[in-house]
Amino acid sequence: MGAVTTDADDERVERLPKQDRSRATRQRLLEAAVACLAERGWAGSTVSVVAERAGVSRGAAQHHFPTRESLFTAAVEYVAEERSTAIRELFPQGAAAADRRAVISALVDLYTGPLFRAALHLWVAASNEEQLRPQVTELEARVGRETHRIAVELLAADESRPGVRETVQGLLDMARGLGLANLLTDDTGRRERVVAEWAGILDAVLK
Repeated sequence: MGAVTTDADDERVERLPKQDRSRATRQRLLEAAVACLAERGWAGSTVSVVAERAGVSRGAAQHHFPTRESLFTAAVEYVAEERSTAIRELFPQGAAAADRRAVISALVDLYTGPLFRAALHLWVAASNEEQLRPQVTELEARVGRETHRIAVELLAADESRPGVRETVQGLLDMARGLGLANLLTDDTGRRERVVAEWAGILDAVLK
């Protein structure tokens, strides 16, 4: 994600049909934007910096994304969707009770790594930037709803039963907290113990 482009990459893009070139350029910009946010934060992530990292001109970047705000919200949403798709593909048949620990680990992974770090920078910026706040608020609501749907689906959770919806939401809130704890130090050991405990909780609630 956000890898530096090479001459070979540029040549492959140039050989694509115009519409495909446009799609490829857009994707490079989105991936570069997420990488920049994760590494530099909001203050250090300008359109020019992203365009340079993606190997395109600033004008090309602004053709796809007229504003800085539209670029970064689209970037975080794009990668969130990619991660959600990847999680679904890990469990194409859903998850039986025996697989719940694996599902919980996959959900927790959504909140660790470059994507979560980039999203966090975006949230902090939105708390101070009036023009950014509505876009990020709407984005967070959409991503949150989709993540909840994925969790319900993969855990085979029946939310018509009392307490089940709140338990699933509690799992996702816990996962977000683990993601925050992992920002400063490697929290892998504790995270594995917490995941195991939540697997037991879900087995009891969802049985």
